[in-house]
Amino acid sequence: MIIACPKEIKILENRVGLTPSGVFQLVSLGHKVYIQRGAGAGSGFEDQEYILAGAGIKNTAAELYMLADIVIKVKEPLASEYKLIRENQIIFTYFHFASSIELIQEMAASKAICIAYETIKDKHGGLPLLVPMSQIAGRLAVLEGLRFLTKPFGGLGILPGGVPGVEPAKITIVGAGMVGTEAAKIAAGLDAEVTILDVNPNRLLYLSETLPKNVKTIFSNASSISKYSSEADLLIGAVLVPGASAPKLVTEAMVKNMKKGAVIVDVAIDQGGCIETSIKTNFDAPTFEKHGVIHYCVANMPGAVARTATLALTQVTLPYLIQLADKGYEKMSIEDKGFANGVNIDKGVILLDEIKHLV
Repeated sequence: MIIACPKEIKILENRVGLTPSGVFQLVSLGHKVYIQRGAGAGSGFEDQEYILAGAGIKNTAAELYMLADIVIKVKEPLASEYKLIRENQIIFTYFHFASSIELIQEMAASKAICIAYETIKDKHGGLPLLVPMSQIAGRLAVLEGLRFLTKPFGGLGILPGGVPGVEPAKITIVGAGMVGTEAAKIAAGLDAEVTILDVNPNRLLYLSETLPKNVKTIFSNASSISKYSSEADLLIGAVLVPGASAPKLVTEAMVKNMKKGAVIVDVAIDQGGCIETSIKTNFDAPTFEKHGVIHYCVANMPGAVARTATLALTQVTLPYLIQLADKGYEKMSIEDKGFANGVNIDKGVILLDEIKHLV
């Protein structure tokens, strides 16, 4: 098959869908691979490395889409890319369809095959292609949140661990999945006072036994979210319903009740956000203020650490891409039902139950 990897065009998105090592493996199996000029530069991979690995270099995304059987990306196609996508072409990327009705409509109209990293499941029901980015986003959520909690950025001016005689920052995390757990680890390591909320008692039991003692686990409901969000210096939204819109667990009334100068980081913004006041932002203008609270809602947070994120992402996507190129998506879907769950739209037909009702 012919596989193409265009340069990402989302604002300051420096990740890339294929590394030179991945190109080498695909070419060695008899596939043709094309990379857009400069696509890997933001992650530290130069065109010459791709050429040495066996890739062809094209100047424009249009040339790539014209050639490709499979287009591999990191982020969802943007408006300028819609017209490039061809019928029966496979687009393999993070789609997060639940956050954009327009994207669903455009991809259905294209009659392409849209395979979403974030809904592919393994044999245990896990989300293997989402895990590495969730790990990174969870860790970054704390680091970015604390940056904007400093006074020069309009925050309360609080050091996460305090100092002897001065209490530490209070960090509340809503959701105890991969993002929330990684956030709790980082926050605890900085000696903050951490509270993590979730509806799964077994998950809370596990975290209470494995995380440091400065992490408090609390059952999540409207009352507890209201209480701990009002006390928080930093509030992290880390709720995920795979493939579906995130529930708005933190209401606008709760945000109004937060401290002025507190910070919200809504990691769930890719799926619409779990905080009612959240609006998607980007790296050019990552924050806004609402009710005196600083909101950080960047939808591609791992792009800030592009080298790490690209290496982490491609090591999990490449095995699927190799099988996809070798077998085709139809045979692969029959053999692997977890992979089939990643086929969100198939030649105009919306297959993912979580988004059917949106259009």
